[in-house]
Amino acid sequence: MKTTADDLSNFLKNKSYIKIKLHAIKSNHITLISKINKVKGVFILDTGASSCFVDLKHKDKYNLKLETSKMETNGAGPEKLITLVSKNNSIKVGEWTCKKFQIALIDLSNINDVFKSIETSPVDGIIGADILKKGNAIIDYKKKYLYLNH
Repeated sequence: MKTTADDLSNFLKNKSYIKIKLHAIKSNHITLISKINKVKGVFILDTGASSCFVDLKHKDKYNLKLETSKMETNGAGPEKLITLVSKNNSIKVGEWTCKKFQIALIDLSNINDVFKSIETSPVDGIIGADILKKGNAIIDYKKKYLYLNH
């Protein structure tokens, strides 16, 4: 029996998954609209990123309270990145929500500079594996949907 994307969507809806629209941009990245602390922004969906990141420039926009602790992360390059941490935030991806969520802050100007050079809008941050794991994520790349479960 051949299944369709509609069959998948209906099956996942019956399993309490929430369907979230994804958007492909010029750079071939996938983006989605999310809210952090009730403020809407555009985020890259990055299955390889360990956690959610917000551009340090947007800490006030998203009402992020910085902790004194710092965490080290690795990017795609060889250098370690120092990130600041904000705890106890709310995040909403589509209708999927999570409270008391930790978000890392990092300088994303290098990514946004590349986007600007190819005439693509900047992003506010990255949705990473922490959200994808917590929501038991399923990604339909062909139809451009992310499914998250509560």
